[in-house]
Amino acid sequence: MVTVTRPLFLLAAAAVLLVLSPSAANIADDLRLAGDSNFPSIQAKKLIRDLNLFPREDANIIQKESPNSDRNAKIVEKPLRFPNFVSGGISVDDLGHRAGYYPLQHSYAAKMFYFFFESRNNKKDPVVIWLTGGPGCSSELALFFENGPFKIADNMSLEWNEYGWDKVSNLLYVDQPTGTGFSYSSDSRDIRHDEDGVSNDLYDFLQAFFAEHPEYAENNFYITGESYAGHYIPAFAARVHKGNKAKEGTHINLKGFAIGNGLTDPGIQYKAYTDYALDMGLIRQADYDRINKVMVPACELAIKLCGTDGKIACTASYFVCNTIFSSILARVGDINYYDIRKKCEGNLCYDFSPMEKFLNLKAVRDALGVGDIDFVSCSTTVYQAMLVDWMRNLEVGIPTLLEDGIDLLVYAGEYDLICNWLGNSKWVHAMEWSGQKEFVNSPEVRFTVDGSEAGILKNHGALSFLKVHDAGHMVPMDQPKAALEMLKRWTEGTLSKSGDDAPKMVADM
Repeated sequence: MVTVTRPLFLLAAAAVLLVLSPSAANIADDLRLAGDSNFPSIQAKKLIRDLNLFPREDANIIQKESPNSDRNAKIVEKPLRFPNFVSGGISVDDLGHRAGYYPLQHSYAAKMFYFFFESRNNKKDPVVIWLTGGPGCSSELALFFENGPFKIADNMSLEWNEYGWDKVSNLLYVDQPTGTGFSYSSDSRDIRHDEDGVSNDLYDFLQAFFAEHPEYAENNFYITGESYAGHYIPAFAARVHKGNKAKEGTHINLKGFAIGNGLTDPGIQYKAYTDYALDMGLIRQADYDRINKVMVPACELAIKLCGTDGKIACTASYFVCNTIFSSILARVGDINYYDIRKKCEGNLCYDFSPMEKFLNLKAVRDALGVGDIDFVSCSTTVYQAMLVDWMRNLEVGIPTLLEDGIDLLVYAGEYDLICNWLGNSKWVHAMEWSGQKEFVNSPEVRFTVDGSEAGILKNHGALSFLKVHDAGHMVPMDQPKAALEMLKRWTEGTLSKSGDDAPKMVADM
């Protein structure tokens, strides 16, 4: 694990600001404005507390292996039957719901935990994997609060989610990187620091999953996720594509990848913070001018110093660039930066605590087969380990995928600040590929659901960008019906059609 002491961290950040700032006083003002809250460990804890999550452990690094441990590179899973399930007319016994562990092939002692939910519609539906960001947050956040088959009721029972993505796909949720959720290791060297480690682990898991379930291996395959998964997803897609070209193991029928409110190209997205904040009335023109004069150029320089191989420089660039974000927050107060329409009440922007309570019930843990492994909803250890990866540009590998006919959908809720739609739109438009000019010049069209405009879409060839109305950072939570329709039409190749021309809505079937 790369360790950066706080004095060295701040010194590197100050050195970058010194190049751009005209005086030491300005440097001090800028660093003071960022505040101690910008330090990574505090940032990670704030992220977790804002979701009303209180994991007992920082990461799942256990003292020793479970007595039932199996280090063979083979999936060990069991049929999943949650207790307290309210069927609502659909029998879970008729569906293939599973949970299990995969001993990661290229690790010291890591095991990756996953859920699999067979499509409620047809086993031949696409296989869709979902990756939650953080970095270091469990995919169970999405499973129970966004697009999974179930919702958690107040009495800790489960109810069918009317707009679960399993209505149109076979769904995989993975706790990754190691240390997140129920995934664990007995060796701290298994904590990942970059996208090579992350994507190789996911690729090894996928190979094992399809070996265990060859009946799904020929289905179309799509990678999806949100937030920091804007890094994971392109790297994983490139790894799958590379494996297919090299004829490694089972061929994976990769058709596309979708990034929701993601961080993909920090060099462009961090510069867009002030533009978005000014457009949305969060800051004044004077604030905009000051941040753009000092902090934005410093961020640009820091990212250049990071490059692709930097360690200390990349970690320092995280601090330098996040002065932009923290400076905006210092001016807007207790706003919910995942959804600027809302306030954070008591520093808790959302209440996801029912998930932790549910997953710590003995009956649930027995159903999952996790033994005494802690559930780490969001890991500060994983968050900090990925700091050297944070400011790297993951857009660079996407053009090759587009040229080879693999579809990309970038979508973003319009009221998210932290991974806002404007920054995502800017990097998508700036990306150089053979269809760039045609994409930039393509018209914006209405994305309609139930005859109402649910978003604005741009599309050319393999590339689509969708700005989703009335949604924040977590689009499937805020606009579940629109998100389900988005997935259905995109995987069917009909996303660009109007609501009137699109196939019958799955939610109405």
